[in-house]
Amino acid sequence: MTAAVLSAYSLRRRLLAWLLVSTAAIGAIAMIDTWDEAIDTANEVSDRVLAGSALAIAERVIVSENGSLEVDIPYVALEMLTSAAQDRVFYRVDGPPGTFVTGYQNLPSIPRREGQAAAFGDSSFRGEPIRVAALARSASTGINSVPFTVTVAETTIARQQLTHAILLRSALRILFMILGAAAIVWVAVTLSLRPLYRFSEALSERSPDDLHPITERVPNEVQGLVDTVNSFMVRLEGALDALRHFTGNAGHQLRTPLAIVRTQLTLARRSDNLGEVQQAAEKADEAVGSAERILAQLLLMARIDAAARPEAMREVDLVDLARAVTAEHVPRAAEAGIDLGFEGEGEVMTIAEPILIGELVKNLISNALLYAGTGAEVTVRVRAEEDRAVLEVEDNGPGIPPDRREAVLRRFERGEAGTHGQGRPGTGLGLPIVDEIARLHGASLGLDDGRGGEGLRVVIIFPAAK
Repeated sequence: MTAAVLSAYSLRRRLLAWLLVSTAAIGAIAMIDTWDEAIDTANEVSDRVLAGSALAIAERVIVSENGSLEVDIPYVALEMLTSAAQDRVFYRVDGPPGTFVTGYQNLPSIPRREGQAAAFGDSSFRGEPIRVAALARSASTGINSVPFTVTVAETTIARQQLTHAILLRSALRILFMILGAAAIVWVAVTLSLRPLYRFSEALSERSPDDLHPITERVPNEVQGLVDTVNSFMVRLEGALDALRHFTGNAGHQLRTPLAIVRTQLTLARRSDNLGEVQQAAEKADEAVGSAERILAQLLLMARIDAAARPEAMREVDLVDLARAVTAEHVPRAAEAGIDLGFEGEGEVMTIAEPILIGELVKNLISNALLYAGTGAEVTVRVRAEEDRAVLEVEDNGPGIPPDRREAVLRRFERGEAGTHGQGRPGTGLGLPIVDEIARLHGASLGLDDGRGGEGLRVVIIFPAAK
């Protein structure tokens, strides 16, 4: 019980776990991408402000009368630079190479590619990270122009706050998506499992004797399981029916020989005559032998009722199998004064279970030996006809009247024993067993007159092996 509990798991929880793990992994990848996107967005906003401030300062750079550069920092530029109250701003103006004009002389600049008017980059100043914008311009004297560079920088507090805000909003959206998806999956799985709950209830409410197929509607994904359960129940019902038939038939058929045994033993116990005791023992022994034959055939019938095993089917040579079974019965036939022979050459192949086919041939020969009578001839034949394999057992005994041939294929319908078999009627299972084994192999059974209209010819036609 503990092992069963440990091995059980919740499908709902397993699906939810898979969802959470997969969405968490996708969310982590999305957050990394969002982080890069947030940094790019913050840099783009910061760069626009820096570029605007640098441009405003550059427009106020002029050339003085002595040829030097002068800068009148406009109020609007200073206001743009001080728009982020938490950040510190810095600027610097450089004239021709090596000439410092104004601002923070130690403020680092950034390299620009040739032909590039503005450049942006990250650096550090006074131990703080900064974002730097460098703008190249020239001031005209009317005769020539003087090149200069405006560098503007600010600390990155506002930029980091913007990045964190974007990241936090994205994380909240992803978290809401994961929780929403988890709730939807939980509800969807619960609703989807309702047919399984109904299926379980339908099974639990059934009586043990009700093995009819289950007709509850279930999702397509579970229909295979329901079909398997239904198939199992059909097989189980067949097995139980076979068991019921076996027990019922055994109780009915064994009652008579067992009663004979008890009667003969009672007579033997009461008699003082040794001859009478021996006669009673012989009759009891015959009754035990009859019970043994009945029980063996009942067991075989139960095995046939239960079902054939497809995996046991294979190619069988009917000639070889029938010849071997016929040879086993020659001594018994000779003892009964019956001429038992076999006709068949080469190979005649069919798909069958060898043990059951062997029992089929045994029952046919035993029936013929029992009912044909002393002095009769019994012939077993095997031949191929086009795409069929034909097995015949023919005798020239009293045969079976045409109006009785259908009846003797029913269980426990006994024929009239022949001369040798007087006092030892059959069990009434020989031909029914043959018929059921034949149908199990897709073969047909026919009962006809023997040659010259005498006796009985049993014909079984099997499909030939492809």
